Amino acid sequence: MTWTGRLKRLRTTAEQRFPVVTELTNRLLSANLLDAGTRLAAQAFLASVPLLFALSAFAPQGVRDQLLNSLRSMFGLGGKADEQLQQVLADPAGKSLRETTGIIGLLIALLSATSFSRAMARVCERAWRLPRAATRIAAWRWVVWLLIMVLVVFLQGPVRDGFGVGLWLGTPLLFLVGTGVWLLTQHLLLAARVPWPPLLPGALLTAAATTALSLTARLYIPGALDRAVAEYGSLGMVLAMLSWLIVVCVTISFTVTIGAVLAEGPPLHRYLRGS
Repeated sequence: MTWTGRLKRLRTTAEQRFPVVTELTNRLLSANLLDAGTRLAAQAFLASVPLLFALSAFAPQGVRDQLLNSLRSMFGLGGKADEQLQQVLADPAGKSLRETTGIIGLLIALLSATSFSRAMARVCERAWRLPRAATRIAAWRWVVWLLIMVLVVFLQGPVRDGFGVGLWLGTPLLFLVGTGVWLLTQHLLLAARVPWPPLLPGALLTAAATTALSLTARLYIPGALDRAVAEYGSLGMVLAMLSWLIVVCVTISFTVTIGAVLAEGPPLHRYLRGS
């Protein structure tokens, strides 16, 4: 038997014994996950800018300080990057921005940021091969999910520090919080069309991946930001953060899709679907 024949035989045997591997390969190759992740990263960045300015304009000083501490904890910010972030979250322009935009401006910023929610919903729907949910059903879910993500970012500092205990407690807490967040993310953005148990593999995989990325961010982001700001100024900071967001969002697209395939295939579907 030739090598080609042996390879075909091995492939056929693998497909028969492990059909989930074949389905996983086909799904990952056909879902354009790199494109989906890149679009998700772009929407995440575009959503964060108006929300950051809205918080700097309307949030109390204590809230801005906590957000700054959480962002420092997430990315290990220092030097010029930290200085620029402090300028954004400082109050000098806040009063004039409040007077110019008011509550209507804040609501517009929030609604425009739901583009990130819609992009995340499309990632989840492609992973589970579901059509888009009707806007009248999904619209409030987009806003709720966005507010949950803002709260998660706001609490990153205390959670990472294990509420004062240290990183050895903060790391498992990050994973547990991440699991809950990604379980709720899929439930909300899929408009409750998938039962809770099948969502668990995707939530666990995504939480594990984002926890690992969040821990490595402190090793990569500070140096990358300082170099980018030194060479390109504020534009360099944008490019560095967008590059990191692409890595994170592509990873999320892959893990949510892998979780959906695993939940639908043997042997997990028998336990998660209750059949």
